Order: sequence, then structure tokens, then C-alpha cells
Amino acid sequence: MNNISGKKIMKFALGIEYDGSRFFGWQRQSHAVSVQETLEGVLSNIADEAVQVNCAGRTDTGVHATGQVVSFEISAERPLKAWTMGANTQLPDSIAVRWAQEVPEHFHARFSATARRYRYIIANTHARPAILNKGLTWCRQRLNVESMNEACRYFPGEQNFASFQAASCQSKTSFRFINHLRVERFGDYVVIDIKANAFLHHMVRNIAGTLIQVGRGLKSASWVKELIEAKDRTLAPATASPNGLYLVGVDYPDEYDLPRLPIGPIFLPEA
Repeated sequence: MNNISGKKIMKFALGIEYDGSRFFGWQRQSHAVSVQETLEGVLSNIADEAVQVNCAGRTDTGVHATGQVVSFEISAERPLKAWTMGANTQLPDSIAVRWAQEVPEHFHARFSATARRYRYIIANTHARPAILNKGLTWCRQRLNVESMNEACRYFPGEQNFASFQAASCQSKTSFRFINHLRVERFGDYVVIDIKANAFLHHMVRNIAGTLIQVGRGLKSASWVKELIEAKDRTLAPATASPNGLYLVGVDYPDEYDLPRLPIGPIFLPEA
């Protein structure tokens, strides 16, 4: 904590989950409702002062989160439960605070993070799903998970991922370090699980679209290696739907001792 104009300033971190289909992305916008604007409005009401939050990862329109982390500073003294129970009574049912914790002054939800983890959930069924259809991507043709995992082995480590970078991406470099990328089948669901130090704009959805092409037998696993080496977005498949994409976890150094909750979505194991 620090002091500004004689007031004690405290910093808090919150664990957030939300249904991204209800919002036009995370980031505050002038023309549409965002997760950030909605959350800041409720936190400002509770603090009785303007609250601005920083997030670990800015999700796009339609993308969900079970493990988003935000941080903010306030001068108002409130019990910790005000940021969980209190906030959840005011937030719409599409956003929930999972946990709250006071953090050191130097903590930043984005810049203190060491890795982000996403899961992409595919309903691999003959008929399109009616339940949770905004929380799943649908693929009618049976996906070959073994071929998809063979393609996954070309991704881990630090590489130039320009072939998976959206044209609108403003990052100064297209190099990223992928910790792991794997595909698993759970009955009629296929799950792409990826963790990296950071992601380029649309990177996860572009990788998902590529792996789906391999899983459908339209491309070989070795084609993915060529795609990475080409560093050319125009050679890669179309960006996969945001439906089914979840920010499920963010890693921080142990010094912050932040809560570690099940990463979800809830019906999936913790592997």
C-alpha cells in the first residue's frame, strides 16, 4: 500500500469468470458493453470512488473466462467480502468474482503474470448442440485427436508465430513461448489446451482452426511445421469461432500466493 494526499491506497486482485457471449470483449468501448466497463461500474459503486482495473488478458468478443485476473487500487476501506459477495450481488449473472485478495503495491495483473492458459472446447457431434451452444464450437466431422496431437508437437518452445497473428495485432514482436499444447477427447468433446507466456491477437483461435483442419484430415500434421516456418498468416486457415474459447488460468510468481482454483470449464479434469 502507499499514500497519496494523505490517503492510504490499497491494491487488490480478483479472480473473475464470465460468459463472453454477452459482451463485446473485455476492453472498455464507447459503442458497446464490455466486461471491463460492467465490472468497473460495480466496483466503483462499492468503493464509492472511480475504480479502473487492469486484466491479465484482454479477451475478444464472445470469448469466455474462468480464470481471468484483474487488479485495481482504491483508497476506500472495505472488507474483503465486499469484492466477492458484495460485487456478485450487483454484477449480472454473466460475470462472477471467484476470489479477492489484497496484493503488494508492485503487483500488476498483466505485467506480473508469467503465463496464460486457454482451453478450446469442441462439441464433436453429428447434430449441433442446443445446450451451451455459445460455450462450445461445433464440428460435425469426427476429429482425429491422434493427428492433432502429432501436429501439436511442432508448437512448444519460443518461436515466431507470425502465421497465427491477426493482421490487427499491434504487438512489436510475433515471438512467443508456448509451454504446452495438447488435444484430448472426453466422449463427444474435444479439448485443445494451450499455455504460453503470452499470446498474439487471435493466436489461440488461429491455432485451433489449424488443428481442426488436421483433425478433419484436410491437412497433414507435417503441414503445420511448414506453416510455422513460413511466417505468413495468409497461408493459414480461417480464424476459429470464439465460441468455446476460455481463458482458464494465469500464472504468477509464488510470492503473491494467489488462490489456485479449479481451472474449468467445470466438466473437465485438471490435467
